[in-house]
Amino acid sequence: MAYALPLLVVAVSIISIALSVRGNAEAGFFRGQSPEGRAPGLITLTLSQVTTWVFARSLLNAAILGYYYGIWGTLAYAGYYLSFLTGGRIIDHLRFEQGFDSVQAFLRARFGAWGTGCYNLVIGLRLVSEVFANLLVIGILFGTAGSGAYTLAIVAFAGVTLFYSMLGGLHASLRTDLFQMALFSVVLVLLLVLTLSSGHFSLQDLAFKPFVISDPGPVLLAVALLQVWSYPMHDPVMMDRGFLADRDTTRRSFLHAAWLSSGSIIGFGVLGVLAGAHALAGESMNAALMRLLGDGPMLVFNAALVISAMSTLDSTLSSSAKLVAVDMGWVKGSLRNGRAVMAVFMLLGLGLVFLDNKDLFSAVAVSGTASMYLAPVIFFSLWGGVRHIPLWSYLTAFALAMAAAVLYFLESSGHTSLLGELHKYTKLLYLSGAVMTGGCLAFWLGARLNRPLPVNPELAL
Repeated sequence: MAYALPLLVVAVSIISIALSVRGNAEAGFFRGQSPEGRAPGLITLTLSQVTTWVFARSLLNAAILGYYYGIWGTLAYAGYYLSFLTGGRIIDHLRFEQGFDSVQAFLRARFGAWGTGCYNLVIGLRLVSEVFANLLVIGILFGTAGSGAYTLAIVAFAGVTLFYSMLGGLHASLRTDLFQMALFSVVLVLLLVLTLSSGHFSLQDLAFKPFVISDPGPVLLAVALLQVWSYPMHDPVMMDRGFLADRDTTRRSFLHAAWLSSGSIIGFGVLGVLAGAHALAGESMNAALMRLLGDGPMLVFNAALVISAMSTLDSTLSSSAKLVAVDMGWVKGSLRNGRAVMAVFMLLGLGLVFLDNKDLFSAVAVSGTASMYLAPVIFFSLWGGVRHIPLWSYLTAFALAMAAAVLYFLESSGHTSLLGELHKYTKLLYLSGAVMTGGCLAFWLGARLNRPLPVNPELAL
């Protein structure tokens, strides 16, 4: 049993490498096209969307929130997966109604170099944090922080994922996502069957935490419903997949990804809820699950985390290459440069892991707050079609969001207590509401003050 998880990792790695056809063209490496020039189909695109968003840290978060805050905590995390619905609408307007080939092209047209500079900073940090978070989960599964097993697992996992990602870029990522999502689905169903048939749980356990509007679970759900409007636009992995296929395929892939990913998160989160309902005083979630389920189901639990971590890492690396070599244009969009960018992002993620700063793990949670500067961009400039928003409105929204993200990080990690003794999710709700309100006011005021003067026909003559 002790060697089962490492053997699973080796098996999944070998199959992933075999599926990663070596890229010999930029269209496949950066745009996901097959060697014959075909765009991905509906099933491939949908499952790739799901498996890249249902990543290891997400699964662990959903279960932990369920453990502490009941079904409301899990539903709150699942609420973020409504991003597929808002993200699909963003892509439809951006690409098919306004004709832009990337988010950067849209922001450059509306707000110039500052528009793309602010955006690239936010998504660059998000990509590095995704590499870091998933590597950290892998290390935790194989050993205690700082141990030899912990270090070896992270380095080996990073090396294998980087290797097969370099072979084929985005096209390889799409192919491996299909396999990894199929495997993950089998593992998740097996895990739920083993859990529910263990005889330890009942449906009543799901209600062990009643609904109280001021409790952390419902509060975090309110946060998700605020952040879900802007969250998808700051996720380059999701946005990249919106520019690969035709309009009908793209629309349907986002729609199906919404319910599939939400269902996966809820299913995994329920395990945490059930563990929380039967936990002993002072017992951790993993300890509770191990006591209730035993070694076999816990192996399946860990296997789900490993598979999701691998599927997210390869997609993150391919998006990193596209960001730097294509969207930002910092280097020439060649295969060699794309692979070099992947290596740099992997090294940055590894660097954060081995800095041994627990606050870095908390930093992943602030990305949703930072993304909220994009909410007024979506409401006014994209969906509203207002073209005369001044740059100061955009920069004001950006400054508000970044200040709120930094403040939340400091408050949640215990460095400051400027917002009092409120629960960290209550603080996050207040900060999110302030950013949304302030950003939208800046755009509304900017649109009014910068409104083009109407043409007077008499003066024109």
